[in-house]
Amino acid sequence: MTGARALLAIVLALAATLLGRPAVAHQATIAVLEFREMRPGAYIGRWTTLPKDGDNRIELKMPPHCFLRLPELNCGDKGLVGQMTIANLGEDMSAAIIRVTSLSGETRSYTISAANPVVTVLGTDAPTLETWLELAKTYVNLGIDHILLGADHLLFVLGLIWIVEGGWRLLKTITAFTIGHSASLAATAFGLIGVAEGPLNACIALSIVFVGVEIVKQQRGESGLTARYPWAVAFSFGLVHGIGFASALAGLGLERRILPAALLFFNVGVEIGQILFVLLVLALIWAHRRLGAALPRWSAELPAYAIGSVSMFWFLGRLVRVLVAA
Repeated sequence: MTGARALLAIVLALAATLLGRPAVAHQATIAVLEFREMRPGAYIGRWTTLPKDGDNRIELKMPPHCFLRLPELNCGDKGLVGQMTIANLGEDMSAAIIRVTSLSGETRSYTISAANPVVTVLGTDAPTLETWLELAKTYVNLGIDHILLGADHLLFVLGLIWIVEGGWRLLKTITAFTIGHSASLAATAFGLIGVAEGPLNACIALSIVFVGVEIVKQQRGESGLTARYPWAVAFSFGLVHGIGFASALAGLGLERRILPAALLFFNVGVEIGQILFVLLVLALIWAHRRLGAALPRWSAELPAYAIGSVSMFWFLGRLVRVLVAA
């Protein structure tokens, strides 16, 4: 066990303790506002998904010819076309989806995020290059935010780095994890599989407990399942974590026509965030080795138990929520 690995794991485990939410790891921070056209140019709007008390603070700005006082929106003969934005986005939510249903029943979706604060509502249903660029910018950034703010996912990846170490073996292991969560993310987003969010979050926490136990085994000179079959373990738990990623998009009512693209861009963002995290960990290990700093011998076992304790705390908290809700 190198001092670098111990140092990095201690720091990240403590960060997870301070920043991690024990019971709700994947609570949606994406608001959804639906507008339904009741007569030409006149709409009724309502928030279907919204952070707590968010309706009192959200500053939604509509095109200049539109008059908004929820639940009513009146845009006159022009209809709902032009630019929309949310002035104070980012305080309690990372993005907002605005769904517009016309008199004919056609529904269009627009996503506002910090990376894409202004969206243009078009009078035609045909997507343009600008539409696809807005979609890409929005969902790639959402994916990056989701992985980098997900302490439980990062602790799991850290555990894989710890056990497998560097080189091609680590690259193959991370690739297997990527394939696993990409497959289950797609299957969940398209409604092919579905798992209740509460039990799922408990299972994600339990997967980190498993990795913590594997690290302890490795420290004792035993060959754990992850050390022997890292790709199989990474792929299997990747399936579980992918469903967790999909929960960030669940219930948003995305149009079927943009769902594949939104899913692709979101997953690209998740991968970018994951790669950035892995590169950061490897860079810190390299820097620590270059400095030649040494840690006390007693610190060697602390990181594994810290990771296991944090994840078990999450697991018990999430399990309690499942039992209370049952």
